Order: sequence, then structure tokens, then C-alpha cells
Amino acid sequence: MRMTKYRIVPALGVVAILAACAEGQEPNNRVTGSIAGALAGAAAGAAIADNDQRGAIIGGILGGIAGGAYGDFLDQQEAELRRDLEGSGVGIENTGQELIVTLPNAITFAVDSTTVRPAFRNDLVQIAQSLIAYPNSIVEITGHTDSDGPTAYNQDLSERRAIAVADIIAANGVPASRMRVFGGGEQFPIATNETEAGKAQNRRVEIVITPQG
Repeated sequence: MRMTKYRIVPALGVVAILAACAEGQEPNNRVTGSIAGALAGAAAGAAIADNDQRGAIIGGILGGIAGGAYGDFLDQQEAELRRDLEGSGVGIENTGQELIVTLPNAITFAVDSTTVRPAFRNDLVQIAQSLIAYPNSIVEITGHTDSDGPTAYNQDLSERRAIAVADIIAANGVPASRMRVFGGGEQFPIATNETEAGKAQNRRVEIVITPQG
């Protein structure tokens, strides 16, 4: 694996939401964050306390409060990113626990290139400014390809594209220590590789922004 100034790690999985609202409605982002925070806090509290039950209760309460705050921060950051990136072609998904910013390859790189298109650099500057404005998060940057070509080539290409995106974000003031860079290669398709349209969706870089305490 290529040596870089970034920590290269496997992509983080999305935490499953294990509860629903009372009347069958989808939980909002604050509720989702509170649920995830409470579950994590309860587990951590039980792990470190002499009394597992008491530790879990305290940890759950504190985690729920923190998780609700995370949901609010994500909502604010999402709204600002949507405003700043309007019309760019960048996708933004708010799960209530993290923001997933998807950079389609068609607007980010030329075919087989690892150089970010000049016209797209300003959008990465906007993302960097958002990360600076909301500093309490870990940023995972993952490159993905379609299944055309050798697997080893796709793996290397995806990693170098993720690094190229991370380099621009770092050059615009985001500490490299906040970023985790990963080459997903062809392992994580979001569409079929049997059609050109599906392949186009699979060629992407994802930036996952996860709030931290």
C-alpha cells in the first residue's frame, strides 16, 4: 500500500439505527443522533464503571445528549454545504450520524486520471472551508472505481484519487490528522457494473464526515 501523510484505513461502516418513532414516522437527525449516542454511551459507561447497570444508565444519558447535539450540527453543516455546492453535481446525504458527500468521477477526474479537474477545485475548497468551520469531526475519504480493468489497478487508482482529494482539502487548511484515506477499488459498488450508467455511479470519491466528542 502506498505510503502517505494520511492514515490509510478501511472504510468505517454506517451505524445501524435500532429504533423508530412512536407513530411509525422516520426519526429526524437529532433523534437518530441521540439514539446512536445513547447506545454508544451506554456501552462505554458499562465498560468503564464498577456497576455495569449504573454506568450504562449514566453513559446512555450523556451519550444521548451528545448525539442529539451532533444531529443538530450535521443539519447545520448539511444546509450550508448544499447552499455552497448547489449545482455542482456533488451528492450530500445526512444519516443523522454522519454526512456522506459523494463526488462523482465525471466531475472530479478525467478518465484514468488522478488529477482533480481544475473546474472542480473550487468545490473542494468549499468543502474544506466547511470542515474548518465544523472542526470536531473525523473525515474519511474513500475512492471507488467500477469493475472494468484489473483489480489491482483499480485499487491503486481509487487510493490515488482519494489522496488527490485529501491533498487539496489539506492544502486549504484542514489538518491531515483529521483525515483517513482509503482506496475501496471495485469492492463497494452502489449500482450494477453491467451498464454504463451503473459504472458511472460506482466511479466516485466519498467524503464521510463523522462528529466526534
